[in-house]
Amino acid sequence: MFAEERQQLISALVAERGRVSVTDLADRFSITTETVRRDLAALEVSGGLRRVHGGAVPSDRLSTREESILERAVQRQVEKLRIANAALALIPELSSGSILLDAGSTTETLADLLAQRTPSANANGNDELVVITHAIPIAGKLSSTPGIALQILGGRVRGLTQAAVGQSTVEAAYRLRPDIAFVGANGIHATFGLSTPDPEEAAVKAAFVKSARRVVALADSSKLDAETLVQFATLKDVDTLITDNQPSAELAAALADAGVDLVIA
Repeated sequence: MFAEERQQLISALVAERGRVSVTDLADRFSITTETVRRDLAALEVSGGLRRVHGGAVPSDRLSTREESILERAVQRQVEKLRIANAALALIPELSSGSILLDAGSTTETLADLLAQRTPSANANGNDELVVITHAIPIAGKLSSTPGIALQILGGRVRGLTQAAVGQSTVEAAYRLRPDIAFVGANGIHATFGLSTPDPEEAAVKAAFVKSARRVVALADSSKLDAETLVQFATLKDVDTLITDNQPSAELAAALADAGVDLVIA
């Protein structure tokens, strides 16, 4: 096989899988790891991928790349709905407890489901679920929902995610102890943990993770094995990960070692 043909196949594999390893490529094409690294170097120069430790990822997986909440809202909608339904099942209908909803398109889908949920016939007038959020779209969806007591965390609103950030948001989060925090992430990695491109968003997410009694990460499979700029939690900080597909063997092993309950929606 010519090098150009092999490199085209490698580029297609990276696009399909989201990440490839040097050793897997060497085995697949019956070549040395040195040859694989030369192929990856050539593809990186041409813009076909980005090299990372032990392999390569698509070139659009830059550590600071971040899409707006409006862009993300129309992506992978079926998968996000499955994840949100699995998350909804963790919230008892008769609960008078509290949850925290992080900003994000998947948590926003969960808010949609909460807004549509019919109050249980066994509920009494005192049964209210306290929902805390810093996300303007989520607050709008739940502001008049029966059975929900909405609390909004203030701060400077970041236009890209339509969420409050800054020191006041972080301090307010640390003064709370919700029963469950549903958090999103731009990347979930075996060694780097949970990450997001923006430092201010990361600070708020870290406060949510530290404050909650239980942490449930909601992430579609495109976020798995990805690393973005700022880590806000380790895998050991997470109790449950809900996603739509089986993670890679490396990430699955790391989740098991960290004691994370994995739910495939």
